[in-house]
Amino acid sequence: MQENDNILNLLREKGAEAARRALRGIILQPGAIGDCVLTLPLAEFMKDCLELGGVDILGHTEYIGIFPGRTCVDGVRSIDSVDLHRLFAETNTFDLLDGDALINVFSDYAWIVTFLGEPDSSFEQNLIFTANCSRSAEVITLSMHPAPRRGGVKPSEKSSAHITDFYIQQFIAQSGLSLEPRLVCKTKSLIKATKADINKGRELLEEINVDFNEKLVVIQPGSGGLHKCCHLDNFLAVAEKLISKNIQVVFLLGPAEVERLSESAMAEIEAVAEQLVNLPLADVLAVLSNASGYIGNDSGITHLAAAMGVKTVAVFGPTDSTVYSPIGPDIKVVASSDADFAKKPSASLQQELLETLTA
Repeated sequence: MQENDNILNLLREKGAEAARRALRGIILQPGAIGDCVLTLPLAEFMKDCLELGGVDILGHTEYIGIFPGRTCVDGVRSIDSVDLHRLFAETNTFDLLDGDALINVFSDYAWIVTFLGEPDSSFEQNLIFTANCSRSAEVITLSMHPAPRRGGVKPSEKSSAHITDFYIQQFIAQSGLSLEPRLVCKTKSLIKATKADINKGRELLEEINVDFNEKLVVIQPGSGGLHKCCHLDNFLAVAEKLISKNIQVVFLLGPAEVERLSESAMAEIEAVAEQLVNLPLADVLAVLSNASGYIGNDSGITHLAAAMGVKTVAVFGPTDSTVYSPIGPDIKVVASSDADFAKKPSASLQQELLETLTA
């Protein structure tokens, strides 16, 4: 009899574990690559603490398509393939029909975290209604950026917590569960390149005659905002000094740089070092997987390089590096308080970048 009871208890435990593992979560993240990379610790926290069988991200696939197989994220869904705009309708006008496509989008998820909408907004209420049409689901709305503190603190003062800790703190506070607070390990690799990535990167670099017997530093001189881009001459000067030390340099130029930089600026870059232009993000990742160092502004590609474990020097100007610094095992932040950060070159900044990278 006792043996039968033990077997039944074991079966119950296995059944309960299987049920937990069948639960899935999804994060609605409409941001660009940097925002998506900084969401990875939240996905890992959810997966671990809620014992979920998987966590997906719904966002722009050009940014999140690289995650499955290289990160803790199990799957991605395209934000452009979902009629999320319907959820912004006034609650009293929102309606769903049987078999509605919106219901199917969220039918697999027991936990839904959204960076779209506001707490108690029509969007949140409509999302809750939609998600619970097929199963019981928890919906949590998070702020993308820290809001001013309350409780007697001046409105101009904001949270000084790193953004990844801020996301997890918000999640814990709103989950209703007794979850242990956890600070994100800032020296952890969040993205692991595959063997195929490394081979693809070698192919791309061989096309521009990179010698793999020498060190390679990748420089990405752009960012999502011009005010976050230090003067191009700083990167050119650092590149020249690296090349003089027999270190190869390749400039990565995306669509934003191609559009913003003048013909003369593009010619200056070409005169100094090789360039790779307008690569898809998966190819950028492949190139970075072969780099021994990286220098860039506060940008999505800088977050990507750091998260991959590449030795990264991130140049911060007006952005608060305490809150938004990249995460990775070998990341150094060089912060400039110069008001003309983006408008003129700085010999002292160039020297600091060079020393930081080669230290």
